[in-house]
Amino acid sequence: MTATLVYDDDCGFCTWWADYLADHSDIRVVGFADLTPELCEKIPDEYENCSHFVTDDGVYSCGASIEEAFTRTEIGRPVRPLTKFLRNFEDYERLRERSYRRIADNRSFWGRLLSKTPPARRNSDDER
Repeated sequence: MTATLVYDDDCGFCTWWADYLADHSDIRVVGFADLTPELCEKIPDEYENCSHFVTDDGVYSCGASIEEAFTRTEIGRPVRPLTKFLRNFEDYERLRERSYRRIADNRSFWGRLLSKTPPARRNSDDER
């Protein structure tokens, strides 16, 4: 299976990040609206709470999903060994997840800085 980021495709900030990760890696991105039954089986039932990164080795959710996806880009690849080391520490994981949640809970603010028209909105504009 190709490494896949599952994200909220109704969010401009999330779409910007998903497109950035896809443009700078071989990651496939799939929005919540385009989930396949196969992907639904792999991610948590409450999948809409955060993003998920699905690989052959497992599923990373929330902060871990963005961290794992970012370290597979050409820019993030050099920090991959460091993140693998830091994952041994609960304090790091708490900080990563708290940071993710803080950003996710304030997507409307961050979307004013980094945003892209979500696919769901692009498709609805095409139908008009």
